Amino acid sequence: MSVLEKIKGMLKGHEDQAQQGVQKAGDYVDQKTQNKYSGQVDTAQEKLDEQLGNRPPTDPPA
Repeated sequence: MSVLEKIKGMLKGHEDQAQQGVQKAGDYVDQKTQNKYSGQVDTAQEKLDEQLGNRPPTDPPA
């Protein structure tokens, strides 16, 4: 069992709280870096939400 699978299992039923935590962490990083890396932080937040099952994967542009 991979680490990601273990995390997903622990978060089962708490997806909303996990998404809030991801958003809060991203906001904290943006605040500390004065939004210097906000694009990268947003991308990381989206990828985490996808991995945790909070959002459907985004289709790459055609």
